[in-house]
Amino acid sequence: MQPEFFTMKYKKYYLVILTVVLIDQITKLLVYQHMDMGYRGEIKIFGMDWARLHYTLNEGMAFGLKIIPKLALSLFRILAITVLLYFFSLQIKNKVHTGFILCLALILGGAIGNAIDSVFYGVFLEGNVIDNAPTAWLHGQVIDMLYFPMFEGRFPEWVPAWGGGRFLFFSAIFNVADSAIFMGAVSLLIFNKRFFAAEEENNQEETIEKETTEKISTDEEKMPD
Repeated sequence: MQPEFFTMKYKKYYLVILTVVLIDQITKLLVYQHMDMGYRGEIKIFGMDWARLHYTLNEGMAFGLKIIPKLALSLFRILAITVLLYFFSLQIKNKVHTGFILCLALILGGAIGNAIDSVFYGVFLEGNVIDNAPTAWLHGQVIDMLYFPMFEGRFPEWVPAWGGGRFLFFSAIFNVADSAIFMGAVSLLIFNKRFFAAEEENNQEETIEKETTEKISTDEEKMPD
């Protein structure tokens, strides 16, 4: 007998994860196969200046952040996905709010998508492994392509460090996996109270129902034959 969290009722959550991973990998491979890297290959989305496809490689974390060495980052991603999968299945088993599980599914799908790049792309995609890597495994670079330079300007002179300097919003280049992680995390922050308020209400209803059932059973036992 399969575990409850693998039944048809809960497969929709795993389908969300699979959908994110598939869209992420398909878009990355299409970019790899059909676009030139950098500004030379840049494509405007529907002709808009502020929405573009810009092929670049990122050896760091989401949105181009570089915090830890590549090997450590790849291993951390694998560990994080393992922990998230366990936590995800646990939340399904505990029947928490659907919105909470969907947010976790988005985050998991995004994490798996970028982990695939880190673990395998250095081996299977030419020119993807980072420079001076001891092995191609676990040293692949993440493919980014979504670029939204909405507006640019200058910081006021009184701003420390950046005063008078130019800025571009939004300068980060990212991918579908990053977007899924961002949407899942932000939704958790925004709707966190609603998710757990609904869960608390459901728990109270279950408690009342259980107490009512127990009281009826006790009364029936006390009734004379």
